Amino acid sequence: MAIAWVFSTDRRRIAWRLVAWGVGLQLLFALVVLKAPWGRAAFAAANDAVVKLLEFTRVGTSFVLASYVSGSIHPALSNFVFQILPTIIFFSSLMTVLYHLGVVQWVVRGIAWVMARSMGTSGAESLSAAANIFVGQTEAPLVVRPYVERMTVSELHAVMTGGMATIAGGVLAAYVGMLMHVFPDVAGHMIAASVMSAPAALVFAKLIVPEDGEPLTRGSVKLEVAKLDVNVIDAAARGASDGLRLAANVGAMLLAFIALLAMLNYFLGAVGGLFGFPELSLQWVLGQLHRPLAFLMGVPWSESQLAGQLMGEKLILTEFVAYLDLSNVLTQDAGALSYRSTVIVSYALCGFANFGSLAIQLGGIGGMAPSRRSDLARVGLRSVLAGTLAAYQTGTIAGLIV
Repeated sequence: MAIAWVFSTDRRRIAWRLVAWGVGLQLLFALVVLKAPWGRAAFAAANDAVVKLLEFTRVGTSFVLASYVSGSIHPALSNFVFQILPTIIFFSSLMTVLYHLGVVQWVVRGIAWVMARSMGTSGAESLSAAANIFVGQTEAPLVVRPYVERMTVSELHAVMTGGMATIAGGVLAAYVGMLMHVFPDVAGHMIAASVMSAPAALVFAKLIVPEDGEPLTRGSVKLEVAKLDVNVIDAAARGASDGLRLAANVGAMLLAFIALLAMLNYFLGAVGGLFGFPELSLQWVLGQLHRPLAFLMGVPWSESQLAGQLMGEKLILTEFVAYLDLSNVLTQDAGALSYRSTVIVSYALCGFANFGSLAIQLGGIGGMAPSRRSDLARVGLRSVLAGTLAAYQTGTIAGLIV
């Protein structure tokens, strides 16, 4: 919060009641889910439900792709192609069906109402923040599309931050698939992280760009979303198509980023070799830069280099690369991070806040409101910072409780 205060555009206008309520909601949810007996039971049930859904994904994958699997395929490639990417497709289809049936809207409306009433945020920014728990950073603003053109700059920043601080349901399931063999209750933690980061996103959005206008939807929470599909079958088909495009984009992104990372590390190693440090790499640099932050979040100093490296990869590259590395590290050495550190890191990585997402949001939200592109660009980098800090605070709170 001190970092957010330093970068605030107007410290005198910070609504400390909003900040207190937002942190309070985070703490309350964390205590209920991670400490209360009935909350822990619900947490375990959510974890088991996601794992069961992943089993359904494997049934479909086996039918379509099993004949292509042979013993010659490397396990890492097999896991990525035959488990992670199909999971994105299935969960995209499932979320679209739930959206068509109105289930997602019902939950989003409830969460948004709680945040708007307690924190005093506008209905539009609360709805967008709540929607980000379930859908992606360009889909969530669609629930408030009629208001985007007339939003205050602070509201626009809050909408962008909400997208940065959380992840979509489809990729959440993919990350669960990556980590469940080394972190068995990861699904429940990922769901908890997504919900906890919604109020955190509003907290840091309003710390960095405080409200200085009068939001059109203050005091009201109206969810107006037109149905795009004729029936459930049409929704499932559209969701699968969208998931296929997302899976293809993820595969292409990973190929490009990992190749570029290897090239950059080659040159850094060459430069480092001139000074007797051939092990110099981007991961090492990022680890050193983020190490103090990881330590302050509750990671032991002996593990903070690795934790900082993963946090840096998430910011500079993407959270997909960071989660993939976390999975690989824990697969090779289960003791590389303690359970508590693994929880903290997995929460801290649970968000889209990176520079690639900034371009995506400028294009997506800017397309809804072309006249506001300059405002979006002006607060864009601040939204990356706010989304990053929101996820880090979520990780810190989780680390205090587990």
